[in-house]
Amino acid sequence: MTDLENLWDDYPTGKAPTGKILAAATKDQQHRRRIVVRPLLTAAAVTGLAGAFLTGTLVNDGSGGGGTPPGTEALPSHVAFQADLPAAKDCDELLESYIDRALDLVGPYGWGGGPYWYADGFSELDGRLGRDVASDQVGPTAANGRAAYKSARTPQTDRQVNSETGTNVQEAAVDEPDTAKTNGEILALVRDDALFVYDVTGSSTEKLGRIGLPGVEDAEIMLSGDTVVVVGADDEAPAEERPSDHYGYGYVQPAGTRVLTVSLEDPAKPEITQDVTYDAATTSVRQHGSTIRLVLSSGLPDLDFVEPNGKRSEDAALKRNRKLVEDSTIEDWLPTITADDGDDAKGQQLLDCTNVAIPSDELALDTTSVVGFDAESPDKVDAIGLAGQTGIAYESADHLYLATSSGWGGGMARCIDWCDTPALGTSNGSSYLFDFELDGTQATHVASGEVEGAIRDRWSIDEADGVLRVAVGPTQETGNFNSIVTFERDGEDLVELGRLDKLGRNEDIQSVRWFDDLVIMVTFRQVDPLYAVDLTDTAKPKLLGKLKIPGFSSYLHPLGDMRMIGVGEGPDGKGGWGAQIGLFNVTDVTDVKRLDVHNYGSNTQALAGADPRAFTWLPDHRTVLTVIEKYTSRRVGYVSVLKLKDGKLLERLQRVEYGDDVDDVRALPMPDGRVVLVTGEDAQFFEL
Repeated sequence: MTDLENLWDDYPTGKAPTGKILAAATKDQQHRRRIVVRPLLTAAAVTGLAGAFLTGTLVNDGSGGGGTPPGTEALPSHVAFQADLPAAKDCDELLESYIDRALDLVGPYGWGGGPYWYADGFSELDGRLGRDVASDQVGPTAANGRAAYKSARTPQTDRQVNSETGTNVQEAAVDEPDTAKTNGEILALVRDDALFVYDVTGSSTEKLGRIGLPGVEDAEIMLSGDTVVVVGADDEAPAEERPSDHYGYGYVQPAGTRVLTVSLEDPAKPEITQDVTYDAATTSVRQHGSTIRLVLSSGLPDLDFVEPNGKRSEDAALKRNRKLVEDSTIEDWLPTITADDGDDAKGQQLLDCTNVAIPSDELALDTTSVVGFDAESPDKVDAIGLAGQTGIAYESADHLYLATSSGWGGGMARCIDWCDTPALGTSNGSSYLFDFELDGTQATHVASGEVEGAIRDRWSIDEADGVLRVAVGPTQETGNFNSIVTFERDGEDLVELGRLDKLGRNEDIQSVRWFDDLVIMVTFRQVDPLYAVDLTDTAKPKLLGKLKIPGFSSYLHPLGDMRMIGVGEGPDGKGGWGAQIGLFNVTDVTDVKRLDVHNYGSNTQALAGADPRAFTWLPDHRTVLTVIEKYTSRRVGYVSVLKLKDGKLLERLQRVEYGDDVDDVRALPMPDGRVVLVTGEDAQFFEL
């Protein structure tokens, strides 16, 4: 490395101490649930919310569940809802709330009032860039210039690295599930309903053990010490129709979630130690140290609705279906937990009625559950609920934010976590935010807020120094532009602190990346405007600069305070359109420049645009690894190796996989600087 290159504090040696950051920081009662086609709303305006509700800790006693029996008074372990969400006083009040709202949703064909059209499946546990400079070498002039920017307090980007377990994550202190994890000594990965364990300490990887994962599909894992937590869809739950494409009117989600814990105390002999199921679908899974937190969505109960036929009129069918809703029980509405792997295991109600908050009628009807547990004790949970649908979950080191998203007619198919589809939400032009403080396995609601506009996904939300920052798109309540809005807590309310409007007129938000005092946002319709917004004064966000180039970036990855990568799509220069990766100079965020761009040709896509876990940045090697797929007569997956040198991207493409296995390709960095390439067949060290 040259003396000039040593000046690049974008690329320091050594690994960020993310491990230290992480350390500090029912089978007989399962009911099928569905998200309906029409917006699950009433026409009532938002009402003032007051009161508090108490929650207990649901602890397994060996009987297959936990918690206080329905209708009885709980002994609270902490006040879970301290802000403006009223708790149900008892099961009768909660059931009445469900039924009152549900009667507006039922029709002669059941939920939604008509035949269903489904969209294609999304699962977290199952996409989208000139001006050039001569060189990106940093000599004395450039270094002095950068110092001048900093002394003038111009906001800067910073470096983002993979988590301690190898996954490219949104927040450094919050790990996310993936199909492969490593701690530098062993590597665990899931394939074909089995968990494989490798030794990665030698000159080559060595397969140590394997264990089947019964009852779970589309599994992903988290790693805590020598415990693997497996989360996936419960394939023993009642079958549900799966969605079919992004643009249907709604979809039916998987009916249940299964959590398995696997001990790697002897890596050669993995052992399943716990088997816990929920009859609710997964919206989000996150890990803080040894704490695992699930956000679950129950949907609507699958009642025995009838439909009009030759012998039954629409009026008769409607009357019958309304009667079924009126006769529903609280067990139909609340999720269950089964914390026993025996054949005689029985589900227990996950939420006490007095642990469920009743929100405004503006929220779609659903039951959202927030569940926390220690990785080694998944049967001992803290659980609270919200009798409404949120759909978006963002977690910082110490807060969880649940959000709805306004959209056309109630929104498109609900997104699972990392994907780029808006959540099913409200249709009144506003999105709602709920702030929860986190303490171990417990979550305490502390404030709520509202913003006019649509929140696209979790990447549109961020928190820094107690200030919530949100990127919102247009609705019928806003102009046809995008905005950056900041919020602060005022008692029990999230109140608007500042905003910047009129970003990307007539364009859609494609990607957002937040920093301490800066946000970079990409919008798109015909060209790719990249906006840099100063958040140094959160009460007065200020546009610093804008760059317009062909194509768009659906994922942004900062390499430090000088460089940033944009992954997306764009023209290939030959009349075609395909995957595209651009290198940006962000040394001066008032004048962002694209230094280089690499296009992969027609019929290609960069998977990181939809799933950032397919992206790895290796700062010590100044190298990017990302997964590219190409569609010809079959689906082919490649690892693109991009080395940064003199402001250019030097690219090498290596074919690694075919078919559906392309989705599972991962490049996991090791503490010693090596990289393990995980494919559908194996895990081997990858030559950089």
